[in-house]
Amino acid sequence: MRLATLSEKEIIITLIALALLLLFAFCFGTLMEKIKGPRVVGEILGGMILGGSCLFLLLPALSEQVFFAYPEEGKVLNIFYQLGLIFLMFLSGYNTDIKVDKTNAKTISLVFIGATILPMAGSIPFFGMFKEHFMGSINNETAYCIVFAIGVAITSIPVISKIFFDMGIMNTKFSNTVLTVSTFQDLCLWVLLNVATRIAQSGEIKLVEMIVIVAVTIGIFVAIALISRFIKQVKSEWKPVTFYSLSFVVLLLACGLLYIAGINIMYSAFVVGYLIKAVFGTEENVKSRMHALEHIAFSFFIPIYFALVGIQLNVVHDFSVARFLLFFAIAFGLEFIGTWILLLPSGLKMSTRMNFAITMNARGGPGIVLATVAYSYNIISLEFFTVLILTTMLSSMIAGYYLRIQQKKDAKVFDKL
Repeated sequence: MRLATLSEKEIIITLIALALLLLFAFCFGTLMEKIKGPRVVGEILGGMILGGSCLFLLLPALSEQVFFAYPEEGKVLNIFYQLGLIFLMFLSGYNTDIKVDKTNAKTISLVFIGATILPMAGSIPFFGMFKEHFMGSINNETAYCIVFAIGVAITSIPVISKIFFDMGIMNTKFSNTVLTVSTFQDLCLWVLLNVATRIAQSGEIKLVEMIVIVAVTIGIFVAIALISRFIKQVKSEWKPVTFYSLSFVVLLLACGLLYIAGINIMYSAFVVGYLIKAVFGTEENVKSRMHALEHIAFSFFIPIYFALVGIQLNVVHDFSVARFLLFFAIAFGLEFIGTWILLLPSGLKMSTRMNFAITMNARGGPGIVLATVAYSYNIISLEFFTVLILTTMLSSMIAGYYLRIQQKKDAKVFDKL
């Protein structure tokens, strides 16, 4: 058996394209960190410079020679795009920690309802307002409405965690509450996104099938959580090569097998990451190996993924600044108002309620994953894809800068609720 391969010239062009994507993602990501912004925003900006928002407009011939040099180049680059998404969700799953502080359960419940359920419900009247421009080519209104509602409510654990680490407020009452709520929120929204992609594939709503998919999606995660209580965490004496190889085998096989059961790649990778943590625990040798994998993934695959997200954005054609600003105001406002209102009976100070309301608006990585997955299934249009990405970038920056301003005013503002 002989495998089809690219020519030597096509391979070189692909390597140059990957190098440029990585270089621009690194440079702009580093620049964004220098000005205290989320690195992911800079990595997407780097991709935008190379794409239809800049280089393709100014130097279309050069852009085509690098990124459209041969018919299959887009598909080859998409493999790296998918690997970046898989590693991002796999590592997110491993870093997911569901621990509810009983003394803070009331605040967690109020923030969850205010930042998730109320904004999603509040988004319903706006579905039709944007449908003509935001719905994808498959014209599935149900899938589009689900994605719209998720886009309004989603919050980013990675971006928020990075902000907390940089500010030195990780493991405070405030940070623990936000991260716990975000974990439950993301789990619910990933389930909904999985349902939306399944509806998009089948083209219709099959109630029994939807119930099975939701049950399986939630059940797998719950089963892992329950089983981990009875399994003594494996003392991994394996060599690092063995640990990584078997982890990757499980990751890739799970993505394939769970897809047959109606679960998309994104959620499958997330579940496997949580499975690795449940089985092997967080002992120092396991954590060090996962950190090593994080360093590789976040220095190669994930920046390329975000740069390829940016390269697809087009803020010149098929884009309305007015619709973007309107959607951003709706999404930010619903999340802010929902969180604020639900925290009124909590007894928290106004400044603390404000901190929660703005922090839960940071959409970060999950917001980008939502946009890329929904766009790949043609649930949403290119314009809505662009709007979701820009909303994610702007909301994450607002949250980061606002929290730093509050810390400057009072260094201990996050220590207590």
